[in-house]
Amino acid sequence: MLNAIQYSHFILDELIQHFPKGQFIDATLGNGHDSLYLMQHPDFKGSLLAFDIQEQALETSQAKINQINTTATNHQFILDSHANIEQYLENDAQIHGAIFNLGYLPKGDHSITTRADSTMEALEKMQRYLVKGGKIIVVVYPGHPEGQIEKERLLQKLPSWPQTFFQVLQYQLINQANNPPFVLVIERIKD
Repeated sequence: MLNAIQYSHFILDELIQHFPKGQFIDATLGNGHDSLYLMQHPDFKGSLLAFDIQEQALETSQAKINQINTTATNHQFILDSHANIEQYLENDAQIHGAIFNLGYLPKGDHSITTRADSTMEALEKMQRYLVKGGKIIVVVYPGHPEGQIEKERLLQKLPSWPQTFFQVLQYQLINQANNPPFVLVIERIKD
């Protein structure tokens, strides 16, 4: 079985195969692992917007990107909240895939973390731009106080998204200790 990160990357692989020239969003840049995964994918020819509220995350990620061999040159790292995504999208923009890795910056200040309000705001905005077949991947880390709040809010709100337009999947290992991460995948099934 795949763990949460492996499963999120499995879904990214599917999205890249389906939308190789698509618009992708890394809503929580962090140390750049998801952005690097996208940019190193041999079939990825699309564009990437990556958000983080910490300058350290952008600097670390850009340094990693500078060290890899990639043909993906259309990327932008943005020092801002993912909740402000609409400021960086054209009115007719389309999102083909997005990923959130919630929580705090590993090896960073653990008091700076994603928040339920901004996460839900970003999801609500992104779903408006999501194309049919596009997916938003959310890796949830409920093992810290704010992560528990985010988990509860997501599991409260996402089931109410209309099933005629969206499918929402929860992928979770249920016999693991210490509140392990799990994945939510939101797919638009109808325009």
